[in-house]
Amino acid sequence: MAADLSQLVKAYDVRGVVPDQWDEPLAELFGAAFVQVTGASAIVTGHDMRPSSPGLSRAFARGATAGGADVTEIGLCSTDQLYYASGALNLPGAMFTASHNPAQYNGIKMCRAGAAPVGQDTGLAQVRELVEGWSESGAPAPAATPGTITRRDTLEDYAAHLRSLVDLTSIRPLKVVVDAGNGMGGHTVPTVFAGLPLDVVPMYFELDGTFPNHEANPLDPANIVDLQKRVREESADLGIAFDGDADRCFVVDEQGDPVSPSAITALVASRELARNGGKGTVIHNLITSWSVPEVVKEEGGTPVRTRVGHSFIKAEMARSGAIFGGEHSAHYYFKDFWNADTGMLAALHVLAALGGQDGTLSALVAQYDRYVGSGEINSTVADQRARLAAIRAAYENVQGITLDELDGLTVSSADWWFNVRPSNTEPLLRLNAEARDEATMTKVRDEVLGIIRG
Repeated sequence: MAADLSQLVKAYDVRGVVPDQWDEPLAELFGAAFVQVTGASAIVTGHDMRPSSPGLSRAFARGATAGGADVTEIGLCSTDQLYYASGALNLPGAMFTASHNPAQYNGIKMCRAGAAPVGQDTGLAQVRELVEGWSESGAPAPAATPGTITRRDTLEDYAAHLRSLVDLTSIRPLKVVVDAGNGMGGHTVPTVFAGLPLDVVPMYFELDGTFPNHEANPLDPANIVDLQKRVREESADLGIAFDGDADRCFVVDEQGDPVSPSAITALVASRELARNGGKGTVIHNLITSWSVPEVVKEEGGTPVRTRVGHSFIKAEMARSGAIFGGEHSAHYYFKDFWNADTGMLAALHVLAALGGQDGTLSALVAQYDRYVGSGEINSTVADQRARLAAIRAAYENVQGITLDELDGLTVSSADWWFNVRPSNTEPLLRLNAEARDEATMTKVRDEVLGIIRG
C-alpha cells in the first residue's frame, strides 16, 4: 500500500514527526524523486541541529546518488546558508530542518539551482507522487553510474558574501544581545559577526535540537521574554532573535520592546532603495503594515502587494526584478541573495542603520512604525467559507469600504483595514487588523472576531 503523504508534504516543504510520519527510508525516496524531478546531475544538501537531521540528510543523499547525481554536503548550516550554497554553486538544494517546530519534527526545504523555490506548483507535487508510488512498488532501479558524495564547508564564504552586501566598517560600536534559541544562529552568528565593532552577548548558542530553553519561534511573544529581559539588564543597544533554522530574525529595541517585522521591512526597503539610486520594486505581502508601501513610495520605489507565502513572494521577485521583499512573519528576501530569504542579512541592515547614527533604535524605527496592528489572531471554526461569507455580508454594502480577495478577504476603509485568511492545513481563520489609532483597531478587531466566533 502506498504511503499517504498528504499530512507530510505541505504547500512549500516537507514537514512531519519523525519517525511517526517519516523516516530515513522515506528520506531516501525523496532524494531519488528530487533528482528525477529537477533533472539534476548534482545537488547540495545541508541540515540543522535536530537529532534526526544528519541521518535524514545522509539518507536523502543516498537516494540522490543512486539516481546518478553527485551530492555536495555542507553539513550543519542555516537555511539561508543552504540557499547561499545553491546560488553560489548553481545547484538544486535540500535543507533538512523543521524551522521553529518542536524537536520531534523534521522536514525538507527544497530549491532548484540558484535557490529558486520548489513548491506545490513548481515540483513538490511531482516529488510527492513519485515517493508515494515508490513506497508501494519499491525504489526505482539505480542509475548505471551512481553519483558521489563530497563534503564542503561554505560558512566562511556565506559570511563574506553577506558582509559584501552591507557596509558595517564605519558603524559606531554597538552592544547586541543575540538569542539563537539553541538553533542554527548559534552556528552562523559568530562567523558572520566576526571582526565587526559589536559587543555580542550570546544567549542559547549551544546547538541543541531538543530546545531546552524555549521554542525557537520568536513570533510567539513567550519566546522572546528572556531576550527582552537580557537587553534591559545589559543596557544593550538592541536584541536579535533567530528561529530554529535562522532564516528569520526578530528585533527588540533598547527598551526590550519588539520591533514589528513591518517596521524592519520598511527600514530595509529604504536602505535597499538608497543603494539602488532611489529606484526599484519592493514586494510586501498583504498583511504587512500600510507603512511599508508608504515608505517605499516616499523613497522613490514601487511597492507591489502579494499573497502571503514565500513561493508567491519569490515568484513576484523574479517576475518584477524586485530588489527586496518583506513579510509580516519576519521573512526578508533580497535580489542580491538570489531572491531568497535571509534573516541574517536583514539583521546586518538593522545594525548598519543603527550604528550609522547616534540615536536609539526605538527612535530610528518610529518613522517606520506609523499604525497600530493587532498581530495575527487565530480562531478555530467549523466552516471557514460560511464565516468568510458572513464577514463579506457585514461589510460589502457599507459606504467607503472596499473588499478584495487576493488572499482570503481584505476589507479596507480610510482609517483601518483587516484581512481574514483560512489556514490550508487546519480549521482556522487568521485575522490581521490595523488602524490609525489603538481605539479604532480594537473596535475593528473585536467586531470581526465577533463575526468569526459568533
